[in-house]
Amino acid sequence: ISSSEAKTITVIGSGLIGCSWAMVFMSGGYRVKIYDNQPGQAARAFQEVRKQLEELQEPHMLRGQLSASEHLALLSSHGDLPQALAGAFFIQESVFEEIEDKQSVFQVVESHVGEGVILSSSTSCLLPSNVFSRLQNRKRCIISHPVSTALPQTPRLCPICHPNPIPFGQSLAHGYSLNRVQYAIIAESWRLVKDGVISVKDIDLVMSEGLGMRYTFIGPMETMHLNAPEGLEDYLQRYREGMRSVLTAFGPVPEFSGEAAEGINKEMCELIPADPQHLSARRERRDQLLMGLAKLKK
Repeated sequence: ISSSEAKTITVIGSGLIGCSWAMVFMSGGYRVKIYDNQPGQAARAFQEVRKQLEELQEPHMLRGQLSASEHLALLSSHGDLPQALAGAFFIQESVFEEIEDKQSVFQVVESHVGEGVILSSSTSCLLPSNVFSRLQNRKRCIISHPVSTALPQTPRLCPICHPNPIPFGQSLAHGYSLNRVQYAIIAESWRLVKDGVISVKDIDLVMSEGLGMRYTFIGPMETMHLNAPEGLEDYLQRYREGMRSVLTAFGPVPEFSGEAAEGINKEMCELIPADPQHLSARRERRDQLLMGLAKLKK
């Protein structure tokens, strides 16, 4: 896509992910129609996006060249689906992570749009062959999902998208690769806490004050390459057997339920109570730190 002039995108679903996409698209100068089938929800989402844009504008963290008011001039909210779809060249579905819901949405959407309209689904683990299985024309269908969507502004602070490339300024991560790496870390962290090797607080410190410090700027492959005097080949010669020994000692995939889940949840809630006030404050702290980090990385 060479120009965003007069281009319109429809976002279906005005929750956290839908608002995230709306902000990403607007930063590229696209007109965005945000739709939700719950009465009044799209209008409430509009106000939430306004709030987030204003918060980002103050520390100069808006992406692109547009001000907060210029972003908002590109956004409209809709409760009528045909009206929301009219004139759009790209449809971004952002409803619940339920295969039946997504399939139903795309069946309805396909009946209202032309053959050239791109249909995109936000999913972190569902296969595109399943999501789009009920459609007649699946060649124009893609999966696009922003990373870190706990608040609408966070895709701007973690600008990566998986698993398919889209032309809106997000970096690309292939084949759900981020979730595969993330789940591997979660699984081993969970096992270590479950087995009493380390506490919830300390395993999070291992990441935030250890691995996370390094991985903020370089990835695991470059880490290996730099951690031996003569690069990656030298690293493998030195540590191959040690790595294999540790990896073969890993246990089965955790159930993430039952007594272990209750214990880990209790420990986590002692550190950060799971009520709206404490969680909101902690999320705000996270996003402020991400904004500072994003500035530093520039």
